[in-house]
Amino acid sequence: MTLQRAIARFLVACMILLLPVAGTAASLPEGFVYCDEYIPDAVLDLRYFTSENFVGMPIDGYVTPRCIMTREAARALQKVQDDLKRFSLGLKIYDAYRPQRAVDHFVRWAKDLNDTKMKSRYYPNVDKQNLFKEDYIADRSGHSRGSTVDLTIVFTDGQGSVQELDMGTGFDLFDPRSWPDASGMTAEQRAHRMLLQVVMEKHGFVRYPQEWWHFRLAKEPFPETYFDFPID
Repeated sequence: MTLQRAIARFLVACMILLLPVAGTAASLPEGFVYCDEYIPDAVLDLRYFTSENFVGMPIDGYVTPRCIMTREAARALQKVQDDLKRFSLGLKIYDAYRPQRAVDHFVRWAKDLNDTKMKSRYYPNVDKQNLFKEDYIADRSGHSRGSTVDLTIVFTDGQGSVQELDMGTGFDLFDPRSWPDASGMTAEQRAHRMLLQVVMEKHGFVRYPQEWWHFRLAKEPFPETYFDFPID
């Protein structure tokens, strides 16, 4: 083999090594991480990747069932998880970072007043035309800034069994019963909501007044930036 041919083969090999590997995940924007890097034992129930949500179909931007948030939010949530684990409890995450395109999908759905197939489960007491007026749907979401999370608490028995604590309503119910301080809850349900609020606030999160499951990191790193990269 001539020197020239050897060099040519070496260069081809180098080019092959530099090619992206099929199936690898795209790198995240600076400051964002996958949740399982910090909270590998959190339970994930990512509703917007599935049809189990108020729209009734997978939502734009949710390409894979991965949970993404800012590094600061993940570190704070790791501390929440550590506190809960001492009592055989843990976190179950429904949603974290949400692309703007997903919010746009919600807006399009809310404007289609003929699509009410999920009404009985998610907004039985709200006329769909009032979802914007009553602040259940908006053009922007704090989730798109990367430091807001929807979650609940689960009991774990150490044998693989996981049971959600009874919070009085399910996730994403558009109803005053979902307000953290809603009346009509049992003492146990109020205690569960208070536990979630106390442990989240202890580690720097702020509750949302209309959803017991919704918390925002108070010192979020991107308070004015709404991201739109897909979850893949």
